Amino acid sequence: MGLTGGIGSGKSTVSKLFAAHGIDIIDADKIARNIVETQAPVLDQIVKKFGQDILDFQGYLNRSKLREIIFTEPNKRQWLEQLLHPLIYSEMQVQAERAPSPYCIQVIPLFTQQDKTRVDRVLVVDASEADQIKRASERDRINPTQAQAILNTQITRKQRLLLADDVIVNDNHLEHLKQAVEKLHALYLELEARDIIEK
Repeated sequence: MGLTGGIGSGKSTVSKLFAAHGIDIIDADKIARNIVETQAPVLDQIVKKFGQDILDFQGYLNRSKLREIIFTEPNKRQWLEQLLHPLIYSEMQVQAERAPSPYCIQVIPLFTQQDKTRVDRVLVVDASEADQIKRASERDRINPTQAQAILNTQITRKQRLLLADDVIVNDNHLEHLKQAVEKLHALYLELEARDIIEK
């Protein structure tokens, strides 16, 4: 199952609720961080493209600085995506095949029509733009203008909802999220069992 949503929509919260039901979570962002931290040739390419200033004093990638660059310079963002996305998707596939839970959740923030072919269903965590900006600003300690700039680089709320098979509206009520996840968990178990029988 693919899970997506715009910045600050609540993907992490929904993922944790599925994990509480024993479901394996495969997070594209975590995989991306791991690739950069563990695969020296990848980090070397990033440094070559963005310069030594992209590293912190310990030699690690300065993510806040990188975020500022890629969300103000589209060409550099596209370059980074072309570098990382094939590696990320390859690792996600490996983890999905090894996942022991009845189904797994693949968290893909920058979900596209092409990603729809990689998963059985698409779950969108939806939130108002105002809520997204507020949450992203507080979580990432950035100003609302920066949060809006990131939001502007993502597909629109309408486009994202068109990709959805299932939608959870995150209106800041945790109990609502828990109930929505419980219903979808039951549905996904049923669909998985049906698929196994049909095979």
